[in-house]
Amino acid sequence: ADMKLQADGNFGEWITVGGNHFYPGYIIKGRKKRLMIDAGINMMGPAYIASLEKIFGDKNALDYVFATHSHFDHLGAIPYLKRKLPHLQAGAARRVGALMQKQSVLDLMTTLSELQRFFFQDIVGKEDVHIEPVDFEITLKEGDRFDLGGVTCEVYDVPGHTGDSLAFFIPEIRALFAGEAYGIPEGDKDGEVQVEFLSSYEDYVSSLEKMIRLQPKLIGMAHLWVFTDDDATAFLRRSLEATPRYRQLIETYLDAANGDIDTAVQSMVKKEYDEKGTIAQPREAYIQNLNAQVRRVASIRTQ
Repeated sequence: ADMKLQADGNFGEWITVGGNHFYPGYIIKGRKKRLMIDAGINMMGPAYIASLEKIFGDKNALDYVFATHSHFDHLGAIPYLKRKLPHLQAGAARRVGALMQKQSVLDLMTTLSELQRFFFQDIVGKEDVHIEPVDFEITLKEGDRFDLGGVTCEVYDVPGHTGDSLAFFIPEIRALFAGEAYGIPEGDKDGEVQVEFLSSYEDYVSSLEKMIRLQPKLIGMAHLWVFTDDDATAFLRRSLEATPRYRQLIETYLDAANGDIDTAVQSMVKKEYDEKGTIAQPREAYIQNLNAQVRRVASIRTQ
């Protein structure tokens, strides 16, 4: 029964995917409270509202929206949702709340979102989905627990992808949601994992070890896929194994470039992205992330 499934529809009685599989909002349907984990880019807002209407017959049935981390494609729709659902409570790590008040951050998020408008025009229509400063009523941290009625949401700190990455674990059904703290499956081959440490290599590794200890039976990826049964923990193990391999790959490029970061990045983009063509991420985003990763690895070597 173990599988990598498209992130659509229902997963057991407690979980339904809102939005679509590109930007799934994982809705945990507690008997007392309903929680959505992540709200993709701003233009997905109307799709999440439509999902809530369809699932509950009432968009106001959602009580909480929690963000796994501060990237625009995981919380960009929160300002829209809060305009539409006045009682909705938003939760994230402390740093996220501060970032979502900064106009420079919101402007960058808007720019990155607009690059994708073409794909979302049908969803947006004439809706105003602008990203504005937003209050997070709930500051989330390791050890927090939310009783949703029948199921619980436990919060874990899993830094490494970003400094503000959180994992949400539903112990009753062993379901784990952690954005990109565990990397991204690359292409359709099950073996490859795109490694996603941006803020810290060491933290990323210990966060993976922490999540493996939870032994999840379901993992909701931030984009496209859900892993179930034995495939869930197997994916985490593959992510952990891929991480030092990827670090060695970066070191090879750094050596070839005599330690010059920009040269190493350029060669990697050419070979790993352009020539291989297996990475789904937009090229600009890939380059931005790669820059951060190469800098992280270069700094470890000079410690």
